[in-house]
Amino acid sequence: METPCILICSIDDKTGYCFGCGRTRAEIGGWMTYSDEERRLIMSALPARLDTVERRPRRETRRSRMARDRTSL
Repeated sequence: METPCILICSIDDKTGYCFGCGRTRAEIGGWMTYSDEERRLIMSALPARLDTVERRPRRETRRSRMARDRTSL
């Protein structure tokens, strides 16, 4: 199943969007129950949503740490 999750699960209080993926709490919670088409529609809106998030989280994600570690070898 396709998912936009990047393992940063923190919600922006102002917009209600996840800092990592741009989904709302309700969308995250219901993701497994959505049809492929519903997921695609939500995913198409995520880039614009992420542009409205007030701040980015300060912590390093597992994915970014792994990518950094790969490039430093």
